[in-house]
Amino acid sequence: MNPLPRASLTVAAVHGAALALAGIALGHTLRQGLAEPRTALAFGVLIAVGEAVHRGAPPGDRDHDRERPRAPVPAGPGLGTAGALAYALLGQNAGRPAEHGVLQTVAVVGAALLVGAVPRLMTGHAPARDHLARLVLSVGFVAVCFRPFAASGAWGGRLGEGPAHVLLLLLLLTATAGCDAVLAALLRRARTRRPYAALLRDELRALAGIGSAVRATAALLALGVAVAGPWALPVFCVPLLLTQLSDRRYAAVRTTYGQTITSLARATEIAGHTRRGHARRVAELSRAVGRELGLSGAELTVLEHAALMHDIGQLSLVDPVPDGATAPLPAAEQRRIALLGGAVVRQTGVPSAVAVVVERQADPYREQPLAARIVRAVNAYDDLTGASGGTAAGLDALERLRLRTAHDYQPEVVESLARVLSRGGLTPGRAG
Repeated sequence: MNPLPRASLTVAAVHGAALALAGIALGHTLRQGLAEPRTALAFGVLIAVGEAVHRGAPPGDRDHDRERPRAPVPAGPGLGTAGALAYALLGQNAGRPAEHGVLQTVAVVGAALLVGAVPRLMTGHAPARDHLARLVLSVGFVAVCFRPFAASGAWGGRLGEGPAHVLLLLLLLTATAGCDAVLAALLRRARTRRPYAALLRDELRALAGIGSAVRATAALLALGVAVAGPWALPVFCVPLLLTQLSDRRYAAVRTTYGQTITSLARATEIAGHTRRGHARRVAELSRAVGRELGLSGAELTVLEHAALMHDIGQLSLVDPVPDGATAPLPAAEQRRIALLGGAVVRQTGVPSAVAVVVERQADPYREQPLAARIVRAVNAYDDLTGASGGTAAGLDALERLRLRTAHDYQPEVVESLARVLSRGGLTPGRAG
């Protein structure tokens, strides 16, 4: 069986499990009726509204994630996720024991997610299926771990409502987030065929930030409703809502910033200094190699931006380099172009770390930061494959890079590049 059917089976199995769980829960709840319908409705509305206004997929939920540069989007779960987890963790309701069970918890969350998806579908923004499936399974996990003990009184009877109770809620939420990260990495592995360890590391790192705010809000919602009833929901949702709005504004700024860098990167192509699509291909492969070598977050952003702008120094040349290929040039000329590029980058207002990578991309690799080593090797690979492309050209380019690992290219970077190419085929990317 080849990798694509296996990937489809993995995704289908996760989605099928979530759909089956939600279907069974909805059927059971329709037969038995809702316990505490007002509370269920309050949480359902919160979850539906949270999902309706949520924009951008969580870190591990890019259904079409392929190793390509992309503009940043608001990431991470939000109000809907916090409300769903809080409903599963509701031990008391205004001082009385909460009566809903595991299946009703999943049913309310599943129905709310469907309602929340309607506005997105009407505006042409399909909900992220991986996110919906993972949230249903996460809520099921939390409910199974918590609701039977809450219903029997064992949880509250042994721990009371003091700090130990709060601590265990947070530990349960953290364990749930960890399980969700494992599942998210599995889905991304099925879709992209990247190394699972690197994907899992990315997901675990993504648990910080707004993910921490979501878990804290879920605990606060459960504790607040336990004392004041559903009226506590709007009060405790405000901090997370403000966090999400700030996150969205920051993402919008980053999107504009990324578009500016992409436009600058295309200047060399428009001026005829480099082949069409060269900067994009180098950025795409550099990001993939960076992930292979364990980079993530801000490091990958710096790497991608530097790769997009690595040839911008050629705009300062009186005589253009043939086809924009700098790899065959003498070392001194490569360094001169790199320094010119760094000077241009520093005037664009991007972080100095990007300029440093551009400036040092032509240095001996032992003197370079890792990002510069990656950009240099990937740029040379794309230059050496030329416009002809083909598997033979890719293999020949890799062999030429390997022969120069004593001084010019770090062996680990070259081998990581080879692994990335082998997973996607050795045919060099052509301009699209």
